[in-house]
Amino acid sequence: MKGIFITFEGPDGAGKTTQIKMLGLSLEQLNKSVVYTREPGGTSISEEIRGLLLDPRNKEMVARTEALLYAAARAQHVEEVIRPAIEKGQIVLCDRYTDSTIAYQGFGRGIDIGFLNELNAMAVAGVVPDLTLIFDLDPDIGIGRINEKRIVAAGEEKDRIEQENMEFHRKVRQGFRDLALSEPQRCKIINAGRDPETIHSEVVRLVKEVLGL
Repeated sequence: MKGIFITFEGPDGAGKTTQIKMLGLSLEQLNKSVVYTREPGGTSISEEIRGLLLDPRNKEMVARTEALLYAAARAQHVEEVIRPAIEKGQIVLCDRYTDSTIAYQGFGRGIDIGFLNELNAMAVAGVVPDLTLIFDLDPDIGIGRINEKRIVAAGEEKDRIEQENMEFHRKVRQGFRDLALSEPQRCKIINAGRDPETIHSEVVRLVKEVLGL
């Protein structure tokens, strides 16, 4: 039996990680085999690339380099983690995937969307999500959440992407919204400004529809 691939998308600070954990627990209670993973990352090679991409010291990184590094990390991630799990019949919950490339490097950085679509196609080699949940949140609120989190973590520095200006984050949010409108069957927008339990209930409902439960 083929597995299910679910991706979690949205601007920084939208609460994706929390919702992945909550959904995973709910699915495990239904005796489903769940794989948790993230981008960039998920494999030793991809995590090394993640370090390069998010390191605040790499301010000189140009947009093309950024896009190519994300694609390289994704290609390794697909072949090592995502594809094998799907073939085993598992449910893969992935924090970010190809839509983040379109939103961040396309809408945010201004790289040609057609080029990014081709780059994504090469990286994923046919592995596309069955469902994409886009957590929509005002960037001012999202970055505010991140600032609070960093304070709690004893002044931990924001990563290179989180440090971008608010205009960049607004473009990213619009990118996600446009993606959702262009692929309504796959992409579902979720209001991420509500309390976690309310959001979780909506997530579970959408996932059960895909699972046929």
